[in-house]
Amino acid sequence: MIKTAIIIAGGESTRLKPLTDDKPKTMIKVAGKPILNWIISWLKKYGINHLVLAVGYKKEKIITFMEENKNFGMSVDYSEDRINNGGTAHAFKNAIETYVNDDNFIGMNSDEITDMDLSRLIDKHEKHKPLVTMGLSPFYCRFSVVKLEENVNITNFEYGEKLWSVPVSMGVYAFNKEVAGLIPETGSIEDQLFTSLAKQRKGKIIGDMLNQNETWVSVNTQKDIKEAEAFLNKVKTD
Repeated sequence: MIKTAIIIAGGESTRLKPLTDDKPKTMIKVAGKPILNWIISWLKKYGINHLVLAVGYKKEKIITFMEENKNFGMSVDYSEDRINNGGTAHAFKNAIETYVNDDNFIGMNSDEITDMDLSRLIDKHEKHKPLVTMGLSPFYCRFSVVKLEENVNITNFEYGEKLWSVPVSMGVYAFNKEVAGLIPETGSIEDQLFTSLAKQRKGKIIGDMLNQNETWVSVNTQKDIKEAEAFLNKVKTD
């Protein structure tokens, strides 16, 4: 059973300024609580009891928040980058090598809000034994997708936000500990690791898609905040 989760929470997020002038993105309030609060509540629901927070920008805000809430009853470690501008690759690698002893664990970004059944992703990861199991969501498109035949005839339109035929990464993963040795010191973990594993086509990286009744919002803009609040307020009333 997976008990540890790494949360990458070191970014400044210039796209959310001025909200992030005095705090990291994960401390922005959505529906009355910091994003980090929602993430922790979700992880605890699935038995996670050890957090490794990869911090950087305005880290003291996160540390104070956790201390004021008695770490939400969890064991907490703080991983700080050893080099500047190491990207998500360095953030994950440093956190894994320093604070994770588990065979398998969760890794995720600090701006993801979802009601995905994490136990389903974990079960798939433990059954198929890849290095990475990636949470997937349908692409949220705000335009009409045109079906074009032979570059001439329009045959159909796909309306609505969710395009189930176009899966995208949610920024939520299950990892096997062997992945640490494959992560480079710097760069993007998506470009530097995931792309390489996918090209091997040997079951090194697999995916788990959201169900029809599950939702995911990645908070990168102020519009995303409104969408996340609408989702969370709906969950409260359901």
